[in-house]
Amino acid sequence: MDMGNQHPSIKRLHEIQKEVKEIEQQVVVFSGLSTDRDYKKLERSLTKQLFEIDSVDTEGKGDIQQARKRAAQETERLLKELEQNANHPRRLEIEAIFKEAQSLVEREITPFYKGGNCISDEFEEGIQDIVLRLTQVKTGGKVSLRKARYRTLTKVCAVQEIIESCVKQQLSLPLSNDAHPSVSKINSVMCDVNKARGTLIALLMGVSSNDTCRHLSCVLTGLIADLDALDVCGHTEIRNYRKEVVEEINKLQKYLDLEEEANSTHAYDLAQNQSILKIEEIRKKMKEVNALLLKTENASDLYLGSKAELQGLIAHLDEVSPGKNPCIREARRRAVVEVQTLITYIDLKEALEKRQMYPEQTAAEHQSYKAVWIVLGNLSQIQQEVISFDGNRTDKNYMRLEELLTKQLLALDAVDPQGDERCKAARKQAVKLAQNILYYLDMKTDEWEY
Repeated sequence: MDMGNQHPSIKRLHEIQKEVKEIEQQVVVFSGLSTDRDYKKLERSLTKQLFEIDSVDTEGKGDIQQARKRAAQETERLLKELEQNANHPRRLEIEAIFKEAQSLVEREITPFYKGGNCISDEFEEGIQDIVLRLTQVKTGGKVSLRKARYRTLTKVCAVQEIIESCVKQQLSLPLSNDAHPSVSKINSVMCDVNKARGTLIALLMGVSSNDTCRHLSCVLTGLIADLDALDVCGHTEIRNYRKEVVEEINKLQKYLDLEEEANSTHAYDLAQNQSILKIEEIRKKMKEVNALLLKTENASDLYLGSKAELQGLIAHLDEVSPGKNPCIREARRRAVVEVQTLITYIDLKEALEKRQMYPEQTAAEHQSYKAVWIVLGNLSQIQQEVISFDGNRTDKNYMRLEELLTKQLLALDAVDPQGDERCKAARKQAVKLAQNILYYLDMKTDEWEY
């Protein structure tokens, strides 16, 4: 369209819409809260554009009025999306979990500030639990939520790594100050390194108001300079001690760029992650085996080959590296559960068919043992339905399957082994199978995604 022939008001509206379009990209990926500085900035920018749109003179012309209305609606939509991103229930859930992590850090960080490196079991287990809960937060594929989850996980996982590093630390500590004049200085630096750990954890978790990443970086650089200035020539043991302390400082420095890394698109968009792509490729092969087993009427001939292929897929999943990303680790774990469920399904089918081949043996079995196998037959049929199920938890079929599995558990609970050890073992295995099928049904329908 020839912009030169357009009405000045239409041209102005197009200019405003272009500016709004540029702001839109920031709104879509905004992962913060309504109290954040970036939120206020985006809100002001969009509100300013609304005022600009409102100031455009329509001169009573219908086409200009419609154009102004559309521009205003688009800007208002972005304002609403910004507000929804910041106040989404899942975003608030992520923030609530992060606040728990902050409280835990504030309680447990004191030993670091005193120059020690003692980690309590409560601290270690608490951080591990928070990582697990963050990993389980459902984002529904929403970019802003994926980014918020990833940024929060990046910080908490960094704290977890620092804690693990302290637990595993095997420095040749401390050498006697009498061994060499430099030893006293290295011991002093190591004490400062432990304090720096506490400062770093506080910065990562946003509970430090007295320090900045820039100041900590300068402190760590200064410690390395102090160590480099020491004369340890001819003292291999002391030189190795100094080297280990320098390596500890370098480990801490790498965490100072985490915020920038967490903002990069490729980091939180795991759909393009190589490990995730490998997992999805394996899941695709698993689904092909699944489809073949379920659609074939007499699938007994397929059991041996299918099971071997599935076991091969388990081996391939074991080779997938999750790196340090708990979401990739969870995706791999869930894929393993899927494949193992199919293997269990084949194993049970084979066992049931084998029993039918030897009726004279089953006739002589203990009644309680037979009762367990009747339940196992029911579980095999239910498991096939669960594997095929592709709905959600609001579906009637989901509730029916859940009820059927609960009934089988009750039926097993009612079986009296009457002291028969074989029956006790079979019932225990059957209960475990029913619980695993129920877990798999829940996992299929919990709407989790990476």
